[in-house]
Amino acid sequence: MIIQAKGIEKSFGALKVLKGIDFQAGKSEVVSIMGASGAGKSTLLQILGTLSSPDSGSLEIEGKDILRMDRKTISAFRNTRIGFVFQFHHLLPEFTSLENVMIPAYIAGKPDREARPRAKALLEDLGLGGRLGHKPSELSGGEQQRVAIARALVNSPAILFADEPSGNLDSASKADLHSLFFSLRDKYGQTIIIVTHDPSLAEMCDRVLYMKDGLFVPKEESGLTPAV
Repeated sequence: MIIQAKGIEKSFGALKVLKGIDFQAGKSEVVSIMGASGAGKSTLLQILGTLSSPDSGSLEIEGKDILRMDRKTISAFRNTRIGFVFQFHHLLPEFTSLENVMIPAYIAGKPDREARPRAKALLEDLGLGGRLGHKPSELSGGEQQRVAIARALVNSPAILFADEPSGNLDSASKADLHSLFFSLRDKYGQTIIIVTHDPSLAEMCDRVLYMKDGLFVPKEESGLTPAV
């Protein structure tokens, strides 16, 4: 398994958000996590992505005991082995598409001669070969999200985490983005974990997990509408 988490618990003050979650995902698997707002989905994603620490439990990624690493080691591991795509792209407005994608490669210590062609190739793969020199304000919402995906992939991570990646897009851009995740998996082999409210995206995934009140539950107990 690429990811193996056991007994993950997390509280914020008196509020227990995660109540003993077990989760695993294999290489190149696409898993979606669904649930009503407040179910704990994003908190779980942040812990699995090493952005936050659980109060208790264990987490292994690629066989490494993440919770035993110090902060500096975790940060270096995250930058090279994990990619993130969020609902809001978080691109730096003063930089071009190409420069935005290159930034994580520079942080990882890669030279320009390696980072630049990798970033360019990814943007071309994502249909943005004509937008390399454009800044975020000159791009559509769908194009901005594709730049964010290229940025997440520039260091060839083993895992891509996506939190409501299409939540801020129109219907056409949303459909394109959903298809894109699976073409990326087929081409680059990443494991992809997606938190989403969108049933059309969830149904495309290899597995769908449902959360309610900090636990995984059967679909019929999740509180989601029957259409989901």
